[in-house]
Amino acid sequence: MAEADFAWADKLRKRYFPPERNMIAAHITLFHHLPPGAHSEIKSSILELTRNNKPPAASLQRLIHLGYGVAYQIHSPELLAMRMELADQFHGLLTVQDQQTPRLHVTVQNKVTAKESKQLFAELSAEFEPRPFRIKGLGLSYYMDGPWETIGQWSFRGV
Repeated sequence: MAEADFAWADKLRKRYFPPERNMIAAHITLFHHLPPGAHSEIKSSILELTRNNKPPAASLQRLIHLGYGVAYQIHSPELLAMRMELADQFHGLLTVQDQQTPRLHVTVQNKVTAKESKQLFAELSAEFEPRPFRIKGLGLSYYMDGPWETIGQWSFRGV
């Protein structure tokens, strides 16, 4: 995410996500699990994609009630197309979940009671208006049984 959009989303995440469960900053998940053994192939694919593409157009479309959390849905056909390109390159490495087309979103609350999530959903929905959302690059992180290890972040450089 671009700096201003990241600051906005991460502030909400820090405010509403249970602190003991908030192990990573605000993000848009493209893949849930890529094998660490394919690290160099994955990194190479991300480098090529970001080098050859401009930042994808995106917008906040609506709020999503997750049952036990709340997220903002991201509309970005360009980012989805890039993700599908990566999925094609990672064929045979993807879990069943990552073989599906994702619903792009930024989670600001999760792992709370249904009552808490309904309350936040109503509160945020009252003030929500669709708006542009800037995506500046792609990042790669690995889950380490609690904290996440950042492998790298690459900005889109294409024109």
